Amino acid sequence: MQSSKGFRLDDFIAGWIGGASSVVVGHPLDTVKTRLQAGKGYKNTLHCVLSIYRKESAMAFFKGMSFPLASITVYNSMVFGFFSNAQRLISKYRHGDGRHPCSLSDLTLASMLTGLVSVGLGAPVDLVKIRLQMQTQTLLTENLHLAGNTALSVRSVALPAASRLYRGPIHCISSILQTEGVGGLYRGAGAMVLRDVPGYALYFIPYTLLCDLLKPDATASPHPCSIWLAGGVAGSISWVTATPADVVKSRLQADALLQRKYRGIAHCIVHSYRSEGAQVFFRGASVNAIRGFPMSATMFLTYELSLQFFRGL
Repeated sequence: MQSSKGFRLDDFIAGWIGGASSVVVGHPLDTVKTRLQAGKGYKNTLHCVLSIYRKESAMAFFKGMSFPLASITVYNSMVFGFFSNAQRLISKYRHGDGRHPCSLSDLTLASMLTGLVSVGLGAPVDLVKIRLQMQTQTLLTENLHLAGNTALSVRSVALPAASRLYRGPIHCISSILQTEGVGGLYRGAGAMVLRDVPGYALYFIPYTLLCDLLKPDATASPHPCSIWLAGGVAGSISWVTATPADVVKSRLQADALLQRKYRGIAHCIVHSYRSEGAQVFFRGASVNAIRGFPMSATMFLTYELSLQFFRGL
């Protein structure tokens, strides 16, 4: 992913194309992951899948996909474009040549910077996606209180279609801005930093190392099958290790649908641990592992093939 030139726009375009393909592949499992992490009443992954299908139909797995399809393409464009250009900038600064292969420390720095920068765009995107995904989730009485702080006597209440808070992505953004201000769009951003800074290091580094390992020789380009495999493995590694921070992020972002429950990252961690035990922080880990492979394999393969196409013009 190196180039003799400095800043390159084709990295951003290829990242946009790769992002679009990964959203289509991964969104159904992302919906399951969000329900498991921020919802209630699901015994396991299979029970969650069957519950969503039986109660809401197959289309529920694609709930909220229009916004990610429009926004995550831009997000991935920024991530891959920034990462590739950061590598060249670091190589030029440290070695005087942007074509110089990045060392492990260079890759780590570029990856972690990418994770930090990505939160600026990624936090609002994730927030809106999760709020839309959680609208049909049955809400337990711990989140619903009447005047005088009297809890509802029923065990749970489902939101009917007519009373859902958000009609779509734009209405969701507008509502959050009106009720919570600009800061509301960045609820959970701190947890996202904790997830993405190390997460992207465990995303790009395994991918790069595996691609190098699977090449027949040092000068050859990796085979598409190698790119697909390396991307999938890197995605699974990154998502599984990021699951605890992802659980906290999802809970913070799904919060405040009716009444805010968590005061911040530390309160969310303590409250979740006390009420559900340490295992709660690994909820959705299996879904993340399964979802991470096809999403990242598709993302990296489409990105690399698009890059080859543009640079061959």
